[in-house]
Amino acid sequence: MIGFYNYTVILTYLSLCSAVVGITQVFEGRDYIAILCLLISGICDLFDGKVARHKKDRTDQEKVFGIQIDSLADIVCFGVLPACIGYNYGFNYGLGLVSAVLIVLCGLIRLGYFNVMEQERQQTTSENRKEYQGLPITTSSIILPLLFLGKHNIPDEAYPYVFQAFMVLLAVLFVLNIKVKKLSAKSIFLMFTLVALLILGLWKFAPFKK
Repeated sequence: MIGFYNYTVILTYLSLCSAVVGITQVFEGRDYIAILCLLISGICDLFDGKVARHKKDRTDQEKVFGIQIDSLADIVCFGVLPACIGYNYGFNYGLGLVSAVLIVLCGLIRLGYFNVMEQERQQTTSENRKEYQGLPITTSSIILPLLFLGKHNIPDEAYPYVFQAFMVLLAVLFVLNIKVKKLSAKSIFLMFTLVALLILGLWKFAPFKK
């Protein structure tokens, strides 16, 4: 078989599988499970880079393959899945359609640009990246679930507008030329803890919300 299947890419594959499951759950009307899948994809993405760098004898092909599949998986996990969730909330020929298109398109542009810059950077230095240009697309796996958890504080008729407006905001931040500091190991741990708490919160409360 073509491709690479060692432990350095397993989390990326799992992230993508989780997103696909989440998309199917949108079609089934189980948005809380779709949000959980978005969170799981975020957890996988948080650690896939660290796992990959743990393998010191990676070939150049493995490194480039890792960069490419990470971005390909990210556009599905943190672009297409949120687009499906947001579009499913209604207003599909207005803000729903605009927000869905923008979050996927801007996510695609950001990831493509990142790939070009990352390959160029790796040719000149072996240092780990310290900052990003534009908001990482994976941020949607934290912002949107937080918004979902706060759903009960937003009037039902306003929630779809709020959710889709946040999608538009995220899309703009993906391609805005701003510097975003890369998370430290401590920050990654705190982020993981937050995500874990979000999962528990969604599991406890979301099944009772339509």
